Amino acid sequence: MAADARNLTGEPFVARSPDAGPAGAGRPSAALPKRTVPPPPPAPGGRTAAFAAPARVPLPDASGPREATTRLIAHGCWYPSADPSGTRVAFICDRGGVPQLWTGPVDGEAVHLLDDGPDPVTEVSWSPDGRWIAYTTAPGGGEHTRVLCVRPDGGGRHILAGAEPGSSAHLGCWAYDGSAIAVTVAVPTAEPGPDATAQAGAPGPGAADGRLPAHWPEGAGHTKLLGPVPHTAPGPGLSSPVLTVRTAAVGAPGGTTAPAAGFGDGLSAYLIDPDGVAAPVLLAVEKDAATLRVCDLSRDGALALLRRGPRGRREAVVLRTADLEPTCVMPVADGDPWIGGFSPRADTLWLRSDAHREFAVLLAAGLDPQGRPRGWSVAASRDSSDLELLRCARDGDSAVLAWNVRGVSELEVLDTSAIGGPADLDTSAAGGPVPDAGASFRAEPGRDGDAAGRPGAGTVPPRPVPLPHEVVTRVTAAGPRPLLALSGSRRRPGIWWLPDGATPVRTPWSSRDEDAVPPGRPPVRPVPLSPTARDGLPLHGWYYRAPGRAPGEPAPCVIHLHGGPEDQERPVLDPLYHEILGRGVDVFAPDVRGSSGYGRSFVDADLGRGRFAAIDDVADCAAHAVLAGLADPARLAVMGRSYGGYLTFASLVWHPDLFRTGIAVCGMSDLATFFAGTEPWIAQSAAHKYGHPERDRELLRALSPMSRIDALRAPVLAVHGEHDTNVPPGESEQFVRAARERGVTAELLTLPDEGHEFLRADNRRLFRRAAADWLQRQLST
Repeated sequence: MAADARNLTGEPFVARSPDAGPAGAGRPSAALPKRTVPPPPPAPGGRTAAFAAPARVPLPDASGPREATTRLIAHGCWYPSADPSGTRVAFICDRGGVPQLWTGPVDGEAVHLLDDGPDPVTEVSWSPDGRWIAYTTAPGGGEHTRVLCVRPDGGGRHILAGAEPGSSAHLGCWAYDGSAIAVTVAVPTAEPGPDATAQAGAPGPGAADGRLPAHWPEGAGHTKLLGPVPHTAPGPGLSSPVLTVRTAAVGAPGGTTAPAAGFGDGLSAYLIDPDGVAAPVLLAVEKDAATLRVCDLSRDGALALLRRGPRGRREAVVLRTADLEPTCVMPVADGDPWIGGFSPRADTLWLRSDAHREFAVLLAAGLDPQGRPRGWSVAASRDSSDLELLRCARDGDSAVLAWNVRGVSELEVLDTSAIGGPADLDTSAAGGPVPDAGASFRAEPGRDGDAAGRPGAGTVPPRPVPLPHEVVTRVTAAGPRPLLALSGSRRRPGIWWLPDGATPVRTPWSSRDEDAVPPGRPPVRPVPLSPTARDGLPLHGWYYRAPGRAPGEPAPCVIHLHGGPEDQERPVLDPLYHEILGRGVDVFAPDVRGSSGYGRSFVDADLGRGRFAAIDDVADCAAHAVLAGLADPARLAVMGRSYGGYLTFASLVWHPDLFRTGIAVCGMSDLATFFAGTEPWIAQSAAHKYGHPERDRELLRALSPMSRIDALRAPVLAVHGEHDTNVPPGESEQFVRAARERGVTAELLTLPDEGHEFLRADNRRLFRRAAADWLQRQLST
């Protein structure tokens, strides 16, 4: 286990200069003021708020050959992170059959496999000093993840966090100088016990005697719970109206959802020295929490930007690291967890936020020396489009913005230096007091943004960047240039860079467009459809027409439903769709209410009893495809994964005569058993969307497909990952068992070594073929 916990909770983060040497080599540092903070209050029932800091576990080197043993020609590359020079990139690639950690030059073909282990890699981050690459793996493909570090040459590989049984760890940001990386650890709350002490010879952080290295000076005290610091005021007084949703609220008054006893896990955010010399520093703890991530640290380490809260109710928290006091709490948008960052001098905060408005915008706040906001301003916005990705340049002069325009990305570069410093962003009353954290901010007329939805007067218009494909999935920096991860309807995920800052160029090791699928049958480019729900709500979706079908000939069609519910169907190449289309079956992939990309009212339209309307949306989308002359009403199927799997089960029992068959992938069949079996932090977040498992028990029962299982008529195929702890396999098993007891054809396909996502090439291939075979067989006549 870790070293004495008392040495892991009281030390301020210390940043070293960017040109300092490796840890333990006398690197200079600038210590922050010492702090003395009361210990956190105990959790109800005597449970502790957090465990001791994670232990460092050395691992043998696992770098592989420059080419994978089994190379997939049609591979994908995604989640890039560049070294400080911007010439080399660490990225995730499945060319070996499973998502693994690779590195390569942006303009060359010599790629290298850094970790040839069997566990899928999910996130990557190269340190600002170039000495380490941090990455996250999912052992067994499940929901519990670990954070590891490795040298760029493949040496020094070790587990930073997540090695303890039952724990899970997630990446945060690096300190600006690379001296530490932020990691969030989720551990089950437990009865308090004696302090854990490092055993002789056991790998662990810090020195064996519990003393900190000299360059992290002594300090006293403990961390404190962030607690439910609410944004109870109406929020920053931005120009758009306050959001109104026509659905009943679920959960506790005020828009929050109080957990049941033992409902959630404890989340702890640490700063960890990758060299293992300094003891971890505990930044924040939240008990019964849904999410907690450290998104940015100021260059001097004085301020930290955290993202917390359940989906649909995310918050940004600015934390002073010297005394762990929150100085600002602001609602932020769902989606990409990297919500913003500080300017180089930490006098400006940039956030991707949909606070009290329908669509996410770029917010800017001028910060005083204590990290408190002087005022707020909208730096960039668009009518009816979400800002879904934000990347601020390290020099603070620009930001790359990716806008979601009905599922298609539009990219632009904003000159943030033209917006100005804190004086230009100060919207508080002249000479008046600076509002405290969580207070209401009122923008002066004319300062928020112009009528066109662009930055206010006096700023330089953003520069658009043409894209070769439809969707941007990640934006990062490669030296002074942006680095993009792109997907499209006719290509596999790939990584592109902008050598001239304006025109994207594909990296040589990303899959070529002509290799996206086997030769002979090119990918199908979808067309948008716009159904209308029976209650008049406009819906959206993408229709894929099987090749060789006459324009006016109705075809067998499967309605495919995405997860979330807040996910969005995007026009990207899906090998599953390609397989189904090859069997002569059309695919209609709609965004029913609850999907993102169409404003917060649309996202929240399925809350509470609104979920019954979401189930009806599935039937309305099928009817639209039939009335448009595209789909054969006698040969309709429904299919989906995760929440889409739930909608599949629900559609089969709410509309039993509409669909010939269904395929539910990792779907919930009974919301009560789902809440009882899922991960605690997932349950905490899901309660806002579906209802509280105790207070809303009757609503959850009414919404559960198992409560209407007697209405099932159509054959069903259920597919599940063996190690899924998000939606446990029992959800599929109980539905299949109940269907068979009622004489309905039902089959279950369980994929080994997979969790909620299917990440291994052989299992993905098995799933695609099994699903396509099932549809072809059930819809053939």
